[in-house]
Order: sequence, then structure tokens, then C-alpha cells
Amino acid sequence: MNADLVFVDELVPGVRWDAKYATWDNFTGKPVDGYLANRIVGTTALCAALERAQESAASLGFGLLLWDGYRPQRAVDSFLRWSKQPEDGRTKLRHYPKIDRAEMFDRGYVAARSGHTRGSTVDLTLFHLTTGELASMGGDHDLMDSVSRHGAEGITPIEAANRLCLRSVMESSGFSSYDCEWWHYTLQDEPYPDTYFDFLIA
Repeated sequence: MNADLVFVDELVPGVRWDAKYATWDNFTGKPVDGYLANRIVGTTALCAALERAQESAASLGFGLLLWDGYRPQRAVDSFLRWSKQPEDGRTKLRHYPKIDRAEMFDRGYVAARSGHTRGSTVDLTLFHLTTGELASMGGDHDLMDSVSRHGAEGITPIEAANRLCLRSVMESSGFSSYDCEWWHYTLQDEPYPDTYFDFLIA
């Protein structure tokens, strides 16, 4: 592992995580190539910004739950191979109900060259510090649908407010949002903007 990429929980105490691509709970329906451990990896710069975001969120009664950070290039390559396989329907209803799996790349939900692979992009949500329950966001991680866009119609006022809260916390901490996915943020001043890593998360 690059010396500047670390396990996020070691530098951001109190952060929660569930590395979806290390589990069976993701749009491919199985653990993804390169994810050998359920841990979140990121650059030290990402961790510093997440620590600021965590403090900001805590002042509003929320904590941070991370779903993904650094993503090995081999994982992205496996997404591309998966998108070309015949549809089996196992994850379609939950993750891409209105599109074919091959459309994920064309519509910008999955990228052949992912910002995650540079180590300073994170997928995350908020949880209530008082109860530990996830904040309602009007759609889960990797729901590849228009309802996942910032400003989407069809979600409740509370869900819209929670999305805006997350966006405010992240943008004030040095991150940029991604229009298609309310959960996806990239560090504005990322240290490796042109490097796509491929080491294992283990």
C-alpha cells in the first residue's frame, strides 16, 4: 500500500464504515476484485478532510458512515466485465431498476477510470449520533436512478434536508459533490489527481 494511503478509521476515530464492495451487498451481488478486507482506505489528505467533516456533522447531531473510499483499478475492471455479462436479475430491482446494466457506464453511474482509484473520493452517508440509525436519504448507496441526483424530485422534505446537510458538511470541509450521486464526494485538492492505484485492500 502506498505510504500516503491508510486505513481511514486509524486517522479518523469514531467514523463508521461498511465497505460494500468487500461484501455481497453491492450491485454486482458478490465481493469485488481487490477488496480482501472490509476496511476503507484513503489518502492522508482525505482523512484530514473527513476529520473536519466529522466535527461539522457532530455539531448537527450526525456521524459519518463510509461505504467506499480508495477503489483498486482491478475492481473497476471487474465492474466493466460484469456489465457485459447476461442479466440475472439478482440486484437489478435494488440498484438499477430502470436501466440495463450495460448503461451504467454511459449514464455516469460507474466510470472506467474512477476517481475512487486515486484515493481521495469517498461514498458516505450520515447517521444519528443519538440512535445510531442512518439518516433517511430517499435512496440507498449505488441506486442508479434519477432519484439519486442532487435536487431530485420524489423524495420527502426530511430526505432532501438530510442530503443538503451532508452536502453542506462535505463542501465546507473541502470536498466537491457529484451531481448524479448524493453520496459521492471528491477532495477538491486531491494529492494524486493523475494516479490510478491498483494495490489490494487487505
